[in-house]
Amino acid sequence: MKSKLSGRFWLALTIFSLMGQVAWVVENMYFNVFIYKMFNASPADISAMVTASAVTATLTTVFMGALSDKIGKRKMFICGGYILWGVSIFLFVLLREDLIGKTFAFMGSAASVGISLTIILDCLMTFFGSTANDAAFNAWLTDSVGGDKRGAAEGINAMMPLVSILVVFGGFMFFDLDKASSWSIIYTIIGVAVTAVGILGFFIIDEPEIQKADGSYFGSIIYGFRPQTIAQNKRLYLSLLAFIVFNISIQIFMPYLIIYYEVSLGMKDYVLIMAPAIIVASVVTALWGKVYDRRGYSFSGTVSVVILLIGYIVLYLTRTTLPVFVGSLLMMSGYLCGMAVFGAFIRDNIPQGMAGRFQGVRICSQVLIPGVVGPMIGKKILENAETIVGGDGTVSFVPNANIFLAAAVVAVFVLPSFIKKKKQ
Repeated sequence: MKSKLSGRFWLALTIFSLMGQVAWVVENMYFNVFIYKMFNASPADISAMVTASAVTATLTTVFMGALSDKIGKRKMFICGGYILWGVSIFLFVLLREDLIGKTFAFMGSAASVGISLTIILDCLMTFFGSTANDAAFNAWLTDSVGGDKRGAAEGINAMMPLVSILVVFGGFMFFDLDKASSWSIIYTIIGVAVTAVGILGFFIIDEPEIQKADGSYFGSIIYGFRPQTIAQNKRLYLSLLAFIVFNISIQIFMPYLIIYYEVSLGMKDYVLIMAPAIIVASVVTALWGKVYDRRGYSFSGTVSVVILLIGYIVLYLTRTTLPVFVGSLLMMSGYLCGMAVFGAFIRDNIPQGMAGRFQGVRICSQVLIPGVVGPMIGKKILENAETIVGGDGTVSFVPNANIFLAAAVVAVFVLPSFIKKKKQ
């Protein structure tokens, strides 16, 4: 099937995908820094925040994705969600120890109250963000693209997580994160930008034509998890199973990647390694989506995972700058290209008009299960890792290259999923 997509579609895809990922990068990579620096949070506090956010994201995507199917609308959830998402980010400006101390003095220390409020606001932000991005935006993308443009669109969408890392890293370089005033400026900028994108969406997003879901709302919620649904969509669920394994492989090393560069390899200028690798990998991914359109799931998926495996091996065997750059480039290219291939194939196999009901299943495959299993494997691999003592007497672990070897072993089990599969 040949399809023609308007310039407004590509503009909406680029802006909403990028801005959504910028907001997620701030949450996933810097909220822990914020709660640590501003309120002296413990590892248990940070763990509680991450867990609460992951559960909130999964439940929100399940319930709100089904609701968007039931109502038969995507645009209102995307635009309204982004606006409220931005407002919830801006509310973090109020999380200052001096303000909390004056307002909540009756509740105990300002630091402990600040930690609790940060976790609560994080969950609120995640609710709006998952409604807008994980549930509605992803369903809109599935509804809006088909035929020979699926891979091209997914290539753009898949490259945005790493592009957003560059945007955030570059922007945060100008701030002293030990100062509360810096965080206030950051949250104001991000909050206003996300809200502005939500308002812009009313003018550039076209509402796809979808039918309202039949049956009860509860039936829509559980639809993607029913055995009958799985039996009727075997290709889809087999690809989701492979997607789980793929993302587990990524989550084994990803939480430790920056620490590995900076501490284990002593590369204080690791950004100079990551930035070029991310840029090249992002361009490769945008082009790789078109390979999926032409050659299909089996070829494009196999090549992606093989590139990922080669990257893992290079990172496992080398320690000097140039080989590490090459390994990082291959690893990131394989990772992003794989995300594009899986994303396109999953969207191709979601029944028409049911995209919202399947977003909960997708996020379980992409976020929830890999986000629990992958770090557990990484933690096990690093149990006996070398430790170092800091100037203040604290002891920290040093990640080793075994995380890449473990990730490679898991990734090998993804390859059989591409055998005898063709793009629909």
